[in-house]
Amino acid sequence: MTSTPLQDQRDSVFSLSTLPADLLSGSVVFLVALPLCLGIALASGAPLFSGLVTGILGGVVVGMLSGSHTSVSGPAAGLTAIVAAQIAILGSFEAFLLAVLIAGLMQIGLGIARAGALSAFFPSSVIKGLLAAIGVTLILKQIPHLVGHDTDPEGDLAFSQVDNENTFSEFVSMIGDIHLGALVVGIVSLAILLFWEKYKPLKNSRVPAPLVVVVLGVVLNLLFKRIGGPWAIGVSHLVQIPIAESMSELTGFLMLPDFSQILNPAVYFAAVTIAIVASLETLLNLEAVDKLDTQRRNSPPSRELLAQGVGNVVAGLIGGLPMTSVIIRGSVNVNSGSKTKMSAIFHGILLAVCVILLPVYMNMIPLSALAAILFATGLKLASPTLFRQMWSEGRYQFLPFIITVVAIVFTDLLVGILIGLGISLLFILNSNLRRPIRRIVETHVDGDIMHIELANQVSFLNRAALDKVFSEAPRGSHVLIDASETDYIDPDVLSLIRDFKATTADVHGVKVSLKGFRTKYQLHDEIQFADYSTRELQDRVTPEQVLDFLREGNRRFRTGQRLTRDFGRQLEATKEGQSPLAVILSCIDSRVPAELILDLGLGDIFSVRVAGNVIGTKSLGSIEYGATVAGAKLILVLGHTRCGAVTSAVKLLCDNQDTEQATGCSHLHAIISEIEPCLDREKCWIPKQQDEEQTKSLIDDVAKRNVMHTVSAIIERSPGIRQAVEAGRLMVAGAMYDVVTGNIDFLNDVE
Repeated sequence: MTSTPLQDQRDSVFSLSTLPADLLSGSVVFLVALPLCLGIALASGAPLFSGLVTGILGGVVVGMLSGSHTSVSGPAAGLTAIVAAQIAILGSFEAFLLAVLIAGLMQIGLGIARAGALSAFFPSSVIKGLLAAIGVTLILKQIPHLVGHDTDPEGDLAFSQVDNENTFSEFVSMIGDIHLGALVVGIVSLAILLFWEKYKPLKNSRVPAPLVVVVLGVVLNLLFKRIGGPWAIGVSHLVQIPIAESMSELTGFLMLPDFSQILNPAVYFAAVTIAIVASLETLLNLEAVDKLDTQRRNSPPSRELLAQGVGNVVAGLIGGLPMTSVIIRGSVNVNSGSKTKMSAIFHGILLAVCVILLPVYMNMIPLSALAAILFATGLKLASPTLFRQMWSEGRYQFLPFIITVVAIVFTDLLVGILIGLGISLLFILNSNLRRPIRRIVETHVDGDIMHIELANQVSFLNRAALDKVFSEAPRGSHVLIDASETDYIDPDVLSLIRDFKATTADVHGVKVSLKGFRTKYQLHDEIQFADYSTRELQDRVTPEQVLDFLREGNRRFRTGQRLTRDFGRQLEATKEGQSPLAVILSCIDSRVPAELILDLGLGDIFSVRVAGNVIGTKSLGSIEYGATVAGAKLILVLGHTRCGAVTSAVKLLCDNQDTEQATGCSHLHAIISEIEPCLDREKCWIPKQQDEEQTKSLIDDVAKRNVMHTVSAIIERSPGIRQAVEAGRLMVAGAMYDVVTGNIDFLNDVE
């Protein structure tokens, strides 16, 4: 029976093989999420219980609906300023809940409309900057909590603090506010976490270090309470879950939206703001956490928007804060070894169980122990390796990356991301202005032809650069505008091309050819030059010019600028006859196709291929026909490095072996005998020494000598070719192709 994708996904989530890892990971995420839910609610000016509600819904509801196996959702620090401002504007938390509900409906609409596809346009430098910035922020934010300085809300990750302080001024404040018991718990916890990562037996064990840290933190808390004095850890340094005396009091913590505000425009403005910001933050965080996933799975972004929307609708109905995918919880989830989204679901279940049944015990956990877990997570996210990698990728990657990091650290998550995206956009615009198109210059007998190959999508951003290319076209030159690979051209760009062809080019003495434009653009193919060899071109060109054409073709091949040729048009144009410019004698080696490495088209050359690029009766007859009858102006003998035929010849000759007996090839001797004069027998000791580098050098030297030997043999053995050379109508030249670099060295000794 064939399983459906939904069944496959269900099996992967509830697999017994991954369940232990997911339960352990979910437990660690739960411990980290608990104080964050409370802290974000406090920083937002909302009831503390609303943060817990959102944490539970983010785990259970969003976790069930999401397609991500790594992301964990909950109340977001990046929304605290927006939440606080909108609660104040709307006048009540109940009216704000209505805005959250409507925002959730908007996100559901975005998910159905597949708006998550926008995440594909987020630059990787900004995503990596987000990860590094969160790491730096966690490190800076958790240092005060490590020493027992817990004045600011746990979840407030903004640079600015309460009481007109900021992250750095808080370091000064904590000097006089270090709690001895919390400090010991924090330092011991951090030491355990770092040692756990270094010691392989512990790292590979099934016991996660964060759980050990939390248990040890509770034990030390109870111990210090017995000791008393400065060691006792007070309530302000512990987790503080609201405690309900009865089930009715617990349900009383839940709040309903104020539907009487349904016609209030301010509610809809708040909803739009929440929907846009929460969706943007979710997509960015989703992309970032996917990059941490060891299994490199891709989370469906549109489905995530749909799941977040449902979560926010439920949160608005029962008194929760707006939620997003949260990078801190997601990174802790991945680092704790989660396998599937069951870990996110389990973390939500644990939050619900502890809020209902175990708040007293959860309130025994020191904040400094949890701070150590977040501090260690920050070290992984903001590793020096990441900064070195981004530096090595050049300024176009490093500058947006480091600016995103600095912006997030010194402002807040949302503002920093927007700044990073803005900087990346500037770099993209700059790149479009500088190199928006592929421009290749082809050497031609009638003058250089500038090939302008338009991209798949040509937007208005490309207009200025294209205008610059047009204005720089030299007087008397020829420009080919190629739209063969283009799906869309902006109307402004089309207008520019039409104007250039109809007016500007003529004034500047520039010829314009068009190719590949769609019918709807009303720009028809018009080629004003022959992009194949013709009889007229063959008669006018000199041997030296043909050699220059070949040099230029190899340069294009070597630099990745091969021309986009219209082989259909060349096929049609050459069906009645051929007038190649050159005869190329090359080796049969599969790595040396002459037409490709010289960037040539149909009808440009006669190609003769023989092992070792040697000549015999039949190959010389073919070369004679191409040069003396068909009118080619150049004969090029093209050898190459690491030649198999030359290697075999050197080995057989140096070992004095019979060719047929050694190889089983009864006709190979004719090729070996042509190569034999090029081998200095006194150097046969080199292959016997088994020195790989010296042997390669010897073989390449013999191959080069073989090329020049063949050049001389062609002129010597063919009276017709010799007469054409002496008359200046023909040139015979040699060249060596390097199979490593792709470069052709045109040898100086030419006839």
